[in-house]
Amino acid sequence: MPKVTVIVPAYNAERTIVAAIASVQQQSFGDWELIVIDDGSCDRTVELLSRVQEPRMQVYRYANAGVSVARNRGIARAQGEYIAFLDADDLWRQDKLECQVAALEQHANAAVAYSWTCVMNESATMIHPASPVWYEGNVYSQLLVRNFLLCGSNPLVRRHALERVGGFDATLTHGEDWELFVRLAKLVEFVVVPAAQVFYRQSPTSASAQVALMETRLLAVIDSVFAAAPPHLQSLKNQNLAHLYQYLTGLRLTQVTSAEDIKQIGQNLQLAVRLHPKILLSRTTQRYFAKWFLMQLFSPDITKKFTQLGATYAIRPQG
Repeated sequence: MPKVTVIVPAYNAERTIVAAIASVQQQSFGDWELIVIDDGSCDRTVELLSRVQEPRMQVYRYANAGVSVARNRGIARAQGEYIAFLDADDLWRQDKLECQVAALEQHANAAVAYSWTCVMNESATMIHPASPVWYEGNVYSQLLVRNFLLCGSNPLVRRHALERVGGFDATLTHGEDWELFVRLAKLVEFVVVPAAQVFYRQSPTSASAQVALMETRLLAVIDSVFAAAPPHLQSLKNQNLAHLYQYLTGLRLTQVTSAEDIKQIGQNLQLAVRLHPKILLSRTTQRYFAKWFLMQLFSPDITKKFTQLGATYAIRPQG
């Protein structure tokens, strides 16, 4: 049986699925199986997958049920001791699996290995480099503050740990990865691979672009997670909400088309600071305030040129 099962949920992913599969095929660690769950695609996703020459890959087609159900369907078919998830629009550096497997082999008490995540745009250009995070062991309280793994394409998890917590919550369409990570952190230890190995794609057609809907649904997930948290950790909720509004600000900054958008950005930033004043010390928050200020003086296009000058570069997910 393979050591690692890689699960790729795919829905109308014709623009990115081939690159995602290639980043698995290029892994320096080769003892894996690849399970692609097509979640009711109506584009050329399945056709493109049929052209991929990869004996370790299996493709299963289902009616659309959402990413949580798709991942759970992959877990049910997994044979590997370890399970990794890769969204169809994300990428891995070629040593990602090798390093994460080694981390779990060297830390028998840990059940989740994670790396650092870079954020890229639709054309695979870096828009946010990886921020170093060093949390290990019991990371439950740190995950209550924010999702420092950033995306579902990051961790490698022991299969028995996933089975123990029951997989993803099938009722969730947003925040399902963070909610799972929190449940895992309640029960098992985490270990970090201190390297940027995961590339999360943020694009106008992704769920991240539907900011208003995302806000509503993430607030519901946050309420649910903290309802299950012990009393002595309830004070962390405001910090989590502050990070949420910082994150939503970043999304809204990519979609400014009107004065109302600029007003909303300002409201989000001010709310984040009221909830957790220390977030103002964050370079990300300071950068967002600078962009917001410039947008009130200049057009969004001019502001974008000012703030992105020399700050982006093409991503090549290699070792």
